[in-house]
Amino acid sequence: MTKYEFLQRLREGLAGLPQSDIEERVAFYSEMIDDLVEDGVPEEDAVAQVGPVDRVVRQTVAETPLAKLVKERVRPRRQLRAWEIILIVLGSPIWLSLLLVASALLMTVYITLWAFIVSIWAIEISLVAGAVASAVAGVFYAVQGTVTQGMALIGAGLVLAGLAIFGFFLCVLVSKAAVLLTVKIALWIKSLFVKGRTEQ
Repeated sequence: MTKYEFLQRLREGLAGLPQSDIEERVAFYSEMIDDLVEDGVPEEDAVAQVGPVDRVVRQTVAETPLAKLVKERVRPRRQLRAWEIILIVLGSPIWLSLLLVASALLMTVYITLWAFIVSIWAIEISLVAGAVASAVAGVFYAVQGTVTQGMALIGAGLVLAGLAIFGFFLCVLVSKAAVLLTVKIALWIKSLFVKGRTEQ
């Protein structure tokens, strides 16, 4: 791919961003390719070293704040007519209600996800505390002369410790998955604003 083709596809992929950001990114990658060419790298190899356009677009969208994308998306490209303003105002009870419901649903799902994560970590902490308390109580009972009860408590403590170790890895796995899911959802929402702008 030539530098021109790369920059053209980059410009198309970033079409939902503010024009100043697009120009800044295009200039940055143009300069990067030029620097590689000056160092003796053929143009097509220099473009290949920069990476695929899709990856550059994804990275740029990920780094762009959502507020900036929303602001660019809702910014009118022309002056609204009087009848359009009237329709927006008259329709506001419907579209505003739907927007609030959608926002509330998204927030509910997000809070539920993280409440689940907090719950499994609370269970993990309980298992650790139970293991320590059982082991300490078992030693205390054994020293007091009730060896059978002491050994039972130490055994229960070991079982809880085993569950706590298994639970720790499960908690870490689920937490990582939740963070990854959150990041993917955020990137998906951002990409809707960028793609939506290019299709208009």
